[in-house]
Amino acid sequence: MKNEQLNQLLYEALETEMGGVQVYETAIRCAVNEDLKEEWEEYHEQTQKHEQIVRELFGKLGLDPEKETPGRQIVRHIGKSLVKAMEMALEAGKPEAAQIVAAECVVEAETKDHLNWELIGQVVEKSKGEERKALKDALEQVEKEEDEHLYHTTGWARELWIESLGLPAVIPPPEEEKDVKTAIGAARAKQARKEML
Repeated sequence: MKNEQLNQLLYEALETEMGGVQVYETAIRCAVNEDLKEEWEEYHEQTQKHEQIVRELFGKLGLDPEKETPGRQIVRHIGKSLVKAMEMALEAGKPEAAQIVAAECVVEAETKDHLNWELIGQVVEKSKGEERKALKDALEQVEKEEDEHLYHTTGWARELWIESLGLPAVIPPPEEEKDVKTAIGAARAKQARKEML
C-alpha cells in the first residue's frame, strides 16, 4: 500500500465532504419539488455528519485536516464550480431548470464522493491493525448513505429531465420509491420505471 497516495485519497475525501455541504445548501435553494427538497435537507445533514466522521478518522490516523494538497485544491475548485453553476441557474429565473441543474450538480458531487468511499473500502480489505479498524469504522458509518445519495439523486435528475421534455415521468423516481442502496438495485429500479408510469 502506498501510504502517501492513501493520505491523498483521505484529504480529497475530506474536501469532498466539505464541498458537499455547500453543494447541498445551494441545491436546497434550487429545489421546487417538496419531496426532493426534504431529501436534500436529509442528505445535507448526513454530509455534515460524514465530514465530522472523516475529521475523526484524521485524528485516529494522525493526519492534519488543514493540510493543503494539490488534490484538495482541485476537489475544492470543482465543488465551488458546482455551486456557481447552481447560482447561475437560479439567477436565470427559471425554477424548474435550476432544479434540474441542481440535481445534475449533486450527481456530479456524489459521484466523486461515492468513488472516494469505494476506494476506502478497497483499502480496508488490504490494510491491517488500527489503521484498518479506523477506516472500516468510518466506512461502515457512511457507505450506505453515500450509495443512497448517488442513486436516488441520479433518478431525480433523470425523471426531472423527462418531465421537462413533456414526457411521462415517475416522480418521486423509482430509486426513491424502492429505497435503492446498490448499483444493482438502481439498475432494477430504472428498468421498472415503465411499469410505474
